[in-house]
Amino acid sequence: MKNTILITLLTFTLSVSAQEVAPLTLKDAITFALENKAEAKKAKLEVENSEYKIQEVRSRALPQISANGSMTYNPILQLNALPGDFFGAPGTTILAPLGQKWNSVAGVSLNQALFDQSVFTGLKAAKSTREFYQINAQLTEEQVIERVANAYYQVYVQQQKLIVVDNNLKNTNKVKDIIKGQFENGLAKKIDYDRITVRVNNINSLRQQILNVILLQENALKFYMGMPMENKIIIPNTAFEVTPQDLSSTADVTGRTEYLLLKKQEQLLTYQKKAVQAAYYPTLSLTGNYNYIGQGPEMPLFAKPADGVYWSDFSSIGLSLRVPLFTGFGTRAKVRQANNALSSIKVDLDDTKLALDLAFDNAKKQLENSLITINNQKENAQLAQEVFDNTNNNYTQGLAALTDLLDAENALVEAQNNYTSAILEYKLAEIQFIKSKGELKNLLNQ
Repeated sequence: MKNTILITLLTFTLSVSAQEVAPLTLKDAITFALENKAEAKKAKLEVENSEYKIQEVRSRALPQISANGSMTYNPILQLNALPGDFFGAPGTTILAPLGQKWNSVAGVSLNQALFDQSVFTGLKAAKSTREFYQINAQLTEEQVIERVANAYYQVYVQQQKLIVVDNNLKNTNKVKDIIKGQFENGLAKKIDYDRITVRVNNINSLRQQILNVILLQENALKFYMGMPMENKIIIPNTAFEVTPQDLSSTADVTGRTEYLLLKKQEQLLTYQKKAVQAAYYPTLSLTGNYNYIGQGPEMPLFAKPADGVYWSDFSSIGLSLRVPLFTGFGTRAKVRQANNALSSIKVDLDDTKLALDLAFDNAKKQLENSLITINNQKENAQLAQEVFDNTNNNYTQGLAALTDLLDAENALVEAQNNYTSAILEYKLAEIQFIKSKGELKNLLNQ
């Protein structure tokens, strides 16, 4: 029974550990971020909120129905001077109270806009607002993708540097063991053993520094993904495969999300101008109401028929027309402000198009340079590996000095790190190139 429990617990622990360190691909990281990052969530809520704004504007074109009620008590009734002729006393004036001590009214009223230019313009603007938030949500997603991809590759390059350091440490420890054996047998000097010991200590220190950097980079990646910090991640080695892009392609920057967002802003400003101009138009609405009134010396709600309370109904239907004649030039000033806002957004559109063209050209050139650098650094790493292998073999046979071996080892580590850094620069430039073409979402298909 105990063995069964222990096996079950061990299996559960191993399965949990396996889940925690499951390889995280770039696609997985981006997908997780789009579902969990705060910016992405807020952008989706803004799109949802735009639907409610459309409903709000649409309500202005629908009938407005309200119920009303009132209860009034008049402790002292107003006396009105009336000719005595009404009461059979010609030539006299009689003060007679009008009204009742209690009045109660209940009814419903309706108001239907028949013509209101601002309502029609508002409906068009509301639909454009929904499209604006949809484009803005797409831009937010692209920004999330870009940050996650950059952070993802930053983690990977540090992990590759750790692999280089571990290999370096492994080789150096082998050399240390050889020198230690030689020293103990009187075939090596103590200074050589001390130098190789210092070398091992320095590599261990460098390894710890890289581990700290990896931890910081992983935390940054988790933050950009919206992932809890306690989760563990591991990036597969296939993440840094270099696949050359088609640099002969062209990009229509007017289809970029940044440009489309400004175009939608321009459209909204146009509707805003029309909404201001709507103040020049007349408005026409239909009104109607129906009410029921109770009057008497007692509170109508609780009065009996014998209390002298009288109930009656009344209603009215009418048209309400409003024609603006003069607004003190206020509307004209608002229209001119709207024109200036439109002129400003046109300037932003031209400047944004120029900036996007620049980003596309720069991204292409950066990719070209990065490919050249990768090829050079790859060749250097291969040559450095050959030099190290030959030097190590010569040192083992006593044909090379320890200094030559350490120099060759340093050169190999530097060449390998330079190659890894070159690939990182290429991947970062690749992200910018994909972004400049407006295809960042294609990273979800990789």
